[in-house]
Amino acid sequence: MILGIGSYTYGWSVGVPGHAPARTMDEMDLLDRARLHGVRLVQVCDNLPLLRLSPERLGRFADRASEEGVRVEVGSRGLTPEHALEMIGLARRLKADLIRFVVDGPDFHPTPAEVVRILRVVVPRLGELRLGLENHDRLKAAVLRTIVEEAGSERIGICLDTANSLGAGEGFDAVLAELGPFTFNLHIKDFQVTRLSHQMGFTVEGRPAGAGMLDIPGLLAGLRRHGGCGSAVLELWTPPGTSPAETVAREEEWAAKSLAYLKPLFDGPV
Repeated sequence: MILGIGSYTYGWSVGVPGHAPARTMDEMDLLDRARLHGVRLVQVCDNLPLLRLSPERLGRFADRASEEGVRVEVGSRGLTPEHALEMIGLARRLKADLIRFVVDGPDFHPTPAEVVRILRVVVPRLGELRLGLENHDRLKAAVLRTIVEEAGSERIGICLDTANSLGAGEGFDAVLAELGPFTFNLHIKDFQVTRLSHQMGFTVEGRPAGAGMLDIPGLLAGLRRHGGCGSAVLELWTPPGTSPAETVAREEEWAAKSLAYLKPLFDGPV
């Protein structure tokens, strides 16, 4: 399992609508961060959409990643057959082996049966590629497991996010039990659940990896037993500061702290 960073490690730096820094992070900046932190994987998702790049710019990104020995994974959302085929073409252009997909998109919320039908259309076009569905709020883990099983292909699996299923009312241990055997890619996103001072509810906030509630060593051990997870990407829910500049600086600090904690947990070169 290889450790890397992604465009959601640096969500604020890439730019959140209404909260963009003076200069937003682009795909080359993400490669700069990979080199700075000594990791050999970048996952570029829908907040930094590579499909919008010109062929020339995409070529420069692909060439630099290859020259620096950085593996690329791609991600998007809105699993229509047409968009899936676009992402397959992009993945091949970048020599990526994994496409991460959030099923839903703007005004697109297919039923589980529709998702299975779409995947069966896409599977013959995957070839050597793998497609991982991310657990993302709406669909519970058991539903995602059924979708993967009914898709009927070893090329269809899961991108396992350690925090997203809180939005579906599920704890991570239960999610891991359902989806661990099908996981291709892990999003390490640590968090803390804190009771409000008036005792009437909780808040969920991000933390640097190793500083929250997530048992990361136990999680990695469990996934290694299953044997199918090839990559782990740090993601962060960094709380915003009082200015975009402060937020970006905090995000970089959290990334550095997180990677310093994570690197010893991975065997051999990261």
